[in-house]
Amino acid sequence: MPEQTELSPAMRDFYDASSPAPLDQAHGLRQLFAGGARQRLLPLVANPHVAFGGLVLDRVAAVLAASGRQVLVVDAGAGAPPAPELARLDLAMCIERIAPRVGYLPACGLPLAYVDTRGSAGGFIDALQAAAPWADAIVLHAEGFEMARLLARRSARPMLLGADHPESIKHAYASLKLLVQRCGLMGYDLLLAAAPQSPRVGGIAHSLGQCADSFLGAWLHHCAVVDPAGDPAAPADTELRGLLAEQLALDDTPWNPAAAWAQRSAPPAAEVRN
Repeated sequence: MPEQTELSPAMRDFYDASSPAPLDQAHGLRQLFAGGARQRLLPLVANPHVAFGGLVLDRVAAVLAASGRQVLVVDAGAGAPPAPELARLDLAMCIERIAPRVGYLPACGLPLAYVDTRGSAGGFIDALQAAAPWADAIVLHAEGFEMARLLARRSARPMLLGADHPESIKHAYASLKLLVQRCGLMGYDLLLAAAPQSPRVGGIAHSLGQCADSFLGAWLHHCAVVDPAGDPAAPADTELRGLLAEQLALDDTPWNPAAAWAQRSAPPAAEVRN
C-alpha cells in the first residue's frame, strides 16, 4: 500500500468523533455530491481459478490510492471473510481503514440481504455509497452470478479476472456471457494475474476478446497484467494506470432501456434536418 498521506477533509470528518451526528445515513453522501464529487463503482468479477485474486484486488486499490483517490474495497467474493453481523444494521461501522486512503469491508454473502422482488441487489451499492461518503472510488469484488444481481440496473464496464491458464479464462468468459445475457453490459476490461514475460499473455486477451465479439457482440477494451511476484511498492505500469483511469472516467448514469431504445430508433441527423 502507498505511504501515509494526510486525510482529506471528508475522511477527517468521517473519523472525527467530535463531528456532529449525521441527520440520516445518506447525509454525508448528499454533502459529497453537493460539492460536485462523484463516487465511481469499479466492479471486479471474482474468479476461483485465479490464485492471486486478492493480490490483484490489493494492487488495484493501491494504484487508485496513489493517484489521490479515497478508496473503499468491498470483498463479496466466495473466499472473502463473512460480513460482520452488524453490517446488516450499520455498514459504516464495519468498514476497516487499512491505509490512509483505503477502507475495507468484508462482505461475503452480504449482497443477498439487499435482493429485491425483481432479483436486483443494486440496493447494496446504494447502501455502500451512503455508508462511505468519503470514498470516491468503490472497488466491488464479487462472483459473476452475484455481480449480475448487483449491476442489473446500472451502467458499468466490469473488470474480468484471469490468469495464464485455460480454466481461469473459461471462467472469465462464462462470467462475461452471464453479464451480457442478464444485464446487457457489452464492454469489459481484463486483469491478468501473470508474469509479464509469459508468452501466453498477448494471446489470452486476443482470444477472449475475439470470442466475446464473435459470439456475444461484447467488446474487451483493455487488458492489464498484474505480476504476482512483482514489488507491491513499485509504480504501476502504463496499462494498469490507463485501464483504471478509463474506469474512473466512465459515464455511470443508470441505464434507461426506454431512453436507449428511443435513441436507437431516432432518425439520423441528416434526415431530421431535411
